[in-house]
Amino acid sequence: PSFLVCPDFMTERYRVSCTSMVNANVTEAQAAETLRNIWITTNEDLCLQWHQQVVEDEHLNAERRRLAEEEAEWQKAVLELEEATMRADERKKNFSKFALRKLDKGHYVELYYWTNHGLKDAMINYCTRDDNSMVPTKGEDGSTVWINAASSKPASRVIPDRNLAPADFSQAVPHIVAALEDRDWAQQRVLMLAQFWGAIMVHRYWNSRDMLAQKAILLFQ
Repeated sequence: PSFLVCPDFMTERYRVSCTSMVNANVTEAQAAETLRNIWITTNEDLCLQWHQQVVEDEHLNAERRRLAEEEAEWQKAVLELEEATMRADERKKNFSKFALRKLDKGHYVELYYWTNHGLKDAMINYCTRDDNSMVPTKGEDGSTVWINAASSKPASRVIPDRNLAPADFSQAVPHIVAALEDRDWAQQRVLMLAQFWGAIMVHRYWNSRDMLAQKAILLFQ
């Protein structure tokens, strides 16, 4: 309505409307002016209503966009949670049960189990071994307890920490830290170990071309 132009009410097209308003006190020109004022007032009201509708539509569209963005964020969060859960389940499945059992007891366990080679060995064993078989072992109190066979056997090709390649060591650290957190180790202990291993990997010997220097830093840990 804001682009409409007020018509000329003195033209032939509007003569009937003007004539109906003409009397002894109102001339045709006055009648045309009255019609013009009525048209302007009506058009201004329509413009105001149109503007209010535009504002309401903008607010409605903005709210729809906000809700759509919230829904998208929620769907993304759900998907990320599902993926994280799947990764965590897969990670737990791929970890050596023997190594995890030692972690649960707080015993020393070789970093090899958390290298890519160690995880691959664990995955192969998971897919081929009868997980339902049980074997007897001696508990901490000296009594005989039955445990899953996969939890009782170390990997056949375990590499001592001091003989790990720097690349394997770097692969193992984030994996074992995640495993420690999954096994509910105290946060302070996990942080202490993570900082210790991190300090090794930023030591000047770590990237040394001297193989003996690299061996020395790995032997130190």
